[in-house]
Amino acid sequence: MEKRKLGNGGLEVSALGFGCMGYGPAPDRQNLIAVIRAAVERGVTFFDTAEVYGPFRNEEIVGEALAPFRDSVTIATKFGWDVDLETGKHLGRLNSRPDHIKAATEGMLRRLGTDRIDLLYQHRVDPDVPMEDVAGVVKELIRQGKAKYFGMSEAGVQSIRRAHAVLPVTALQSEYSLWTREPEAEILPVLEELGIGLVPYSPLGKGFLAGKIDDTTTFDSSDLRGRIPRFELEARLANQALVDLLRIVAERKGATPAQIALAWLLAQKPWIVPIPGTRRLDRLDQNLGSVSVVLTKDDLREIEQSASKIEVQGARYPEAILKLSGR
Repeated sequence: MEKRKLGNGGLEVSALGFGCMGYGPAPDRQNLIAVIRAAVERGVTFFDTAEVYGPFRNEEIVGEALAPFRDSVTIATKFGWDVDLETGKHLGRLNSRPDHIKAATEGMLRRLGTDRIDLLYQHRVDPDVPMEDVAGVVKELIRQGKAKYFGMSEAGVQSIRRAHAVLPVTALQSEYSLWTREPEAEILPVLEELGIGLVPYSPLGKGFLAGKIDDTTTFDSSDLRGRIPRFELEARLANQALVDLLRIVAERKGATPAQIALAWLLAQKPWIVPIPGTRRLDRLDQNLGSVSVVLTKDDLREIEQSASKIEVQGARYPEAILKLSGR
């Protein structure tokens, strides 16, 4: 698979990564491991997890799945939420105190079964801890060989600049897709200026842009989408126009709406590496097929002109979650 560089520090990964967020308290552990290993066999080298996914179970599954390939893959994980490091209970608040970062990192290394974390992200900016302190402790972890590169997630411009002044930020992970384009205004220009890669999570709009969700779709109580304003029925009906646009382009290209959504992201900048996730082998293959989809300048112009007339309805998260996401 084509490779891309994240940041100026030399981290090179597959053009499409694999987001493992949904791999938490799942009964089909062996199937999940098989899908991750299938991704490796197909050329994926970049896998994304976090201590808070599960919490903890996710890293254990990812670590087991990637153990046979450890030296040929890049593992990214994240600290920054207040998780009881003994019980794994998510306490529902941010915590990037230096002592907590150090303790969390030891737990991550143990669960992943590795001696180093390739890309160590701060999951959310903690307004109670100066970014200089956070970058400083990650710098120390890198010096100790416990981490290789520093990343941030959902951070704002000032937080990125402050952290980068202490320790070069290799990648920013933020939600970015055809229906979440806020990073284009301020974030992308700063990343380009500083030489920082972008790792878009939810590149398929939590499944919506794949065209598999409509007005008849229901979400069970464990599915976060059931609480997201953008997935309320009225918003879904309005936002369908975006899927219709993707479908028109997909039919012309002999592709799927999901592949066009991912190909659009890949075409935005050479330092963008989306991380779609899936539990299914057929969807893994579909996602990876997006790397071969070529969108011409005319295609991109058509998508841009049509998308600009569609006003996406509904917030991307419930208000309570947005308030907890510091920048």
